[in-house]
Amino acid sequence: MENRITIKKLGRNDPCWCDSGKKYKKCHMTQDMSIKRPQSSFNLPVASKHLISKGQISPLRAVPAHIKRPNYAENGGDETESSMQNKLSSQEIEQMRLTCRAARRVLDKAIKAVRPGITTDYLDAVVHEACIAEGGYPSPLNYNGFPKSVCTSVNEVICHGIPDDRPLENGDIVNIDVTIFLNGLHGDCSETVPVGNIEPESQNLLAVVYESMMRGIAAIKPDGLLRDIGRAIETYVKKHGYSVVRAYCGHGIGRHFHCSPTIPHFYNPEEYTKIKPGMVFTVEPMVNMGTWKHTIWKDGWTAVTLDLKRSAQFEHTVLVAQDGVDILTLSEKQSQLFLGQNNKNHTRQEDYASSIDMV
Repeated sequence: MENRITIKKLGRNDPCWCDSGKKYKKCHMTQDMSIKRPQSSFNLPVASKHLISKGQISPLRAVPAHIKRPNYAENGGDETESSMQNKLSSQEIEQMRLTCRAARRVLDKAIKAVRPGITTDYLDAVVHEACIAEGGYPSPLNYNGFPKSVCTSVNEVICHGIPDDRPLENGDIVNIDVTIFLNGLHGDCSETVPVGNIEPESQNLLAVVYESMMRGIAAIKPDGLLRDIGRAIETYVKKHGYSVVRAYCGHGIGRHFHCSPTIPHFYNPEEYTKIKPGMVFTVEPMVNMGTWKHTIWKDGWTAVTLDLKRSAQFEHTVLVAQDGVDILTLSEKQSQLFLGQNNKNHTRQEDYASSIDMV
């Protein structure tokens, strides 16, 4: 079933694809007509010529009664407190490791399920059941009213895409953002993966975004500054002609899904927050092929690139140690990676690329 729309098939007086309620001519028509699709000798997949359209969303999935829930699970509230410090005890840090490993296992199961023809609602079911099998609660479910158990962001969707019945097509890229609440703590990770065969432009985007995340993580040093993370990411991204999304940042995580500190993925010279041992936060750059600016669909969640070019994201949860940073959400097929100093048992920062599976 065709659930996508093409720019050429939309009439001037048709409803705009962004679900704003406005006519196409009064909304995105001028902008869409100015977009120049990249020319390549590569046989571009059909999906790359289409824009994402809204599909049907299935009802909230049930969570067994024995699963411990975060406090927003029943009322659809928000437990974010931007001023709250995320200080974890040594016991909680060990529990955090277990939670993050579970999050990674769930993400790996979802990634294995990606193929042309499946829906993002199917991926939601995979994540939902995998979280429950781990003994955990899928953190996105009913967070501020979010209706599903995972965020799935396809092509020009930057983040917070809601899983629906739209089939994935050969040539798409999809970000799967998994968070699990387990042992009273949240663990968060995501990857953008290809659906079938993707064109070289998208392959390059994925490689650059992954590398930028790892460079940002490598910039984390005790008593360094949070802005060093964004500087490392943005410097690398700009070198490749892409842009870093500014509206969405990394965040502290632990007892709460989102808390301080906020981690910009761009360089902010006015950010003087020091990095301290014991901090746990995410590094999750969202990078666009074109402008960093975005717009949000009428659903209040789905963020898409303003120029409708593709976007990609990768994410790890990290722990700041006394002499480096510990990545908590590595895949089990990867050796535990610690970016540290003055310890022969630790992986040196400049060698991190050879210690993991590169995109």
